[in-house]
Parts: sequence; structure tokens; C-alpha cells
Amino acid sequence: MARLANLNGKFSAIPNLPKLQNIHKKLKITGFLKKQTDVSSHQTSLTRRLALTSLVSVALFGNASPEIASANEYWLDGPLPVPSVDNNIANEQTGTRSFLKTGIYIANIGTKGRKYRLKKYAFDLLAMADLIGKDTLNYVRKYLRLKSTFMYYDFDKVISAAADDEKQPLVDLANRLFDNFEKLENAAKQKNLSETESYYQQTTPILQEVMDRMA
Repeated sequence: MARLANLNGKFSAIPNLPKLQNIHKKLKITGFLKKQTDVSSHQTSLTRRLALTSLVSVALFGNASPEIASANEYWLDGPLPVPSVDNNIANEQTGTRSFLKTGIYIANIGTKGRKYRLKKYAFDLLAMADLIGKDTLNYVRKYLRLKSTFMYYDFDKVISAAADDEKQPLVDLANRLFDNFEKLENAAKQKNLSETESYYQQTTPILQEVMDRMA
């Protein structure tokens, strides 16, 4: 049975799809000149589109984990909701975090889903070392901001769901990570390669700690 990563970083089992190769087996296409053409070449394209549609539907709505919100929660009738945090993980001086991107929808995928995404995005940022270079700092900053924005809001929800004796250690870990993210993001913004490399090296052990904590 094949597996497919859905849009929230979780994996869903894909049920056996019906055989599509016989769909429209005898289909004919009539052109403007009334000339009938065998569409065997078109059947492959049609079949692929049907299969892809089925796969996407399964990935979005089929076999969802009980921790994952229902499909209705992904349907928005108005503007994107503005996410917020309930725990003390913002910069004390600014009341926010400089790396945060706006206009991003943070779907509710449950505590397990958020912990999985935190672990995955920490791994992704650990693999960013090869991207850091003199002419690539703009891409480094964009990549960092995207990943760190999700990590910021996911961390807040994980902290809220944690046991009382686990909350403060998680808050401390989050603040250490996000303090370094701000320094790293600012260095990349200023196109300072040496500072970017230095702050990145300081951040990597914290990212590894996040992966270990979310395992």
C-alpha cells in the first residue's frame, strides 16, 4: 500500500484505487471537420489526471488521523485568521518575533501533528548549511522565515498541551531557539556572511535538541 504525505506533514495510507485503464476505453473525439480520431494517446493523459485527483482527495480528506482537524476546518469563508500565541515565547522587548511571516495559514493538525512538523522543520534547517553562501543569503533568510514561522506557532500549541512540569523547559527551549533565529535572520538580512555562519553554528545544537525533544 502506497503512502503519501499530505499538506500538513502527516502521512496517510492510500487505499487501493480502482483500475482506471479501462475508463473511456472506446471513447472517440470528433473534430470540427467531423473526423473521428482514436484517442488512445489522450486516454493516458486522462487516466493520469483522474488518478492524481483521487490521490489528492485521499491525501486531504481520507483516512485522517483523529488528531487532525476535519476537512471543514480547512475551508475558509473569509480572510486568513491571524495566529497568536498564549505562552511567553515572544521577544520581551518587541512583543513579537522579527522573523515571522504574515499571511500564512497555520492549520490545526493536532498536538502530534505539530510535534512532527517541529521535528521535520528542525531537520530541514539543519540541512540548510550548504545553502549558506555569499550570494545566497537572501534565499537563506526566506527559507528560515518560512520554517521558523510555523515552528513558532507550533511550539506555542505544543507548550499549551504539555504537562505542567514540562511547560517551562519547553518555553526555555523555544526562547533559546527563537532568540537565535532572530540573530540569524538579521545577519542574513544584512548580508553579513561571517555573522550568518556564526549564528547558524550556534543554532544547530538547539535544532538538534528540538528534534530529540519532539521525537
